[in-house]
Amino acid sequence: MIVRIMGEGQVRLEDGHLTELNKLDDELLAEIENGDGPGFRRTLDALLVRVRELGVPLPDDTLEPSGLILPAQEATLEEVRELLSDDGLIPG
Repeated sequence: MIVRIMGEGQVRLEDGHLTELNKLDDELLAEIENGDGPGFRRTLDALLVRVRELGVPLPDDTLEPSGLILPAQEATLEEVRELLSDDGLIPG
């Protein structure tokens, strides 16, 4: 799966990592629903770190269709709330 981190670029991520990342996504959704700003920041940072660790960056001059788009590191809780659908950031 190709994952885009807004403002950074794309990484190729093996589908086998989605289960682990879904746990972080579930935490992030709960924090957004509860308006937990510090928890949101901590979990978003953790999610982005894991995607960067597990993913293989694509060259900057490569543009492939993204199966998943994640917010930028500096995104606010309100901005991410707007990006979310009922399924969360990571498809189950």
